[in-house]
Amino acid sequence: MRKVTGAAVAAGLVIASAVVVATMAAPSMDPVAAAPQAFTEKLNTDKARVLEYISKPGGKEAMHSHPAGILIVVNGGTFRSTAPDGSSTVTEYGSGTVMWRDAVTHSGENTGTTKLHAFLVEFK
Repeated sequence: MRKVTGAAVAAGLVIASAVVVATMAAPSMDPVAAAPQAFTEKLNTDKARVLEYISKPGGKEAMHSHPAGILIVVNGGTFRSTAPDGSSTVTEYGSGTVMWRDAVTHSGENTGTTKLHAFLVEFK
């Protein structure tokens, strides 16, 4: 019979803890799941997805990701984007703006006084 040492028990607990953490569901990085109050899926094909974004002043979205795509601003305003490292940028979007946007992971906040309304065309 083999004797189990305290070190072996500790190592087993560390491994078991790592397995539990690895199998826990991570928060969704999909914008619709992470911030359903702001994002609505309007179209989803094998080539692209179109999201509608509506955010009232003070509205916030949890951390989420977008692939590269096109942003079409219907009603502009001021938006703070915060990266996973905590750095942030504030952008003033004008109504009618159409722009390319690289892939991004961020949280968002409508820091202005207007309702932001936009469409995002995300390429797959």
